[in-house]
Amino acid sequence: MSDMPPRGFPVEEYKTRCATAQAKLAALGLDALFVCTEPEVRYFTGFHTPFWQSPTRPWFVLVPVSSDPIAVIPGIGAPMMSETWISDIRTWSAPQPEDDGVSILADVIGSSGFSRIGVPMGHETHLRMPLADWNALGSAVPDVEFADATSVVRSMRMVKSERELAKTAHVCSLVSDGFEGLGDLLSVGMTEREAFTAFRIDLLQRGADDVPYLVGASGHSFTDVIKQPSDRIIEPGDLLMFDTGTMWDGYSSDFDRYYAFGHVDDDAARAHHVVWDATEAGLNMLRPGVTTTDLWKAMADVMIDGGSLGNDVGRLGHGLGMQLTEWPSNTSTDETVIEEGMVLTLEPGMTFAPGRMMLHEENIVIRADGPEMLSRRAERDIPIIG
Repeated sequence: MSDMPPRGFPVEEYKTRCATAQAKLAALGLDALFVCTEPEVRYFTGFHTPFWQSPTRPWFVLVPVSSDPIAVIPGIGAPMMSETWISDIRTWSAPQPEDDGVSILADVIGSSGFSRIGVPMGHETHLRMPLADWNALGSAVPDVEFADATSVVRSMRMVKSERELAKTAHVCSLVSDGFEGLGDLLSVGMTEREAFTAFRIDLLQRGADDVPYLVGASGHSFTDVIKQPSDRIIEPGDLLMFDTGTMWDGYSSDFDRYYAFGHVDDDAARAHHVVWDATEAGLNMLRPGVTTTDLWKAMADVMIDGGSLGNDVGRLGHGLGMQLTEWPSNTSTDETVIEEGMVLTLEPGMTFAPGRMMLHEENIVIRADGPEMLSRRAERDIPIIG
């Protein structure tokens, strides 16, 4: 495709990220940032591999406040890490459950003279190493304080660079193409599993790297919108909902679409209008400076006026980027100030009748003058197949 952005990032992108992190660390009085999860390691180093699906080996990266990152990783990852911009790579032959990199990590910390190290500890973070190893590390460097540095990672990853935005825009365009062509793939008599398989294959053929998240449901009534497809046969009058997180070069889309087979009943048609209008209300008020809570209220008010019986999903959208879901959350209490460069999903959803839920989701980026669509806007009416 002629408009396909380049894969990967130039070294300057990673140097800029590290410089930004270092300024934030210095402001917090921290000597280094410690990360050990796939998105954070990839964000600072460019180390991008599906090998993270193996839970056996831990991976560590330290970002000192005044020098380039240090990777402390299993030897199996050294060749790939050496292809990134990272030059200081310490390795061991893993797995070694009795000392899986802990002593090497402790030596790096001790020899660097770090006294306060930031670690992401807050919501939507986790420690990807055995708790026993974390305790052993603390015992090995007893004079080092580990402090919460969630704010450093959160503030940086919420606001995307133009290079990141190009990748997200590309995968959203690819998936939009797929959704618009679904009428040629689906028919009454298929099973859910056949329909979802056809869509996944189509997205891969269009150029997606992976389709790790593809969920939904079919029928007249359903509330479970995160289920795996079943062998249920699609019948006339059914609704079918697809929600996909599709990946391209490490960046994800996340939006859904509904389809009706033969016809759509009046209640479902009205409900789709309501959630579409709620999305429109969100788009109309979005700009830098408003909060996620303001956004939530704009969408929720439309659904309440439209007869919503409630929403058990918990939020009306979220951040998007390297992961399917990122900070922030569009909730009634989140209060995150929206900034230029944030990528968000708008995802109003409501129960419109007992046992019947309707969701609608779009992907956008915040620009100085308001939102820019990344997914192509859905039609207000549910498309009818057949």
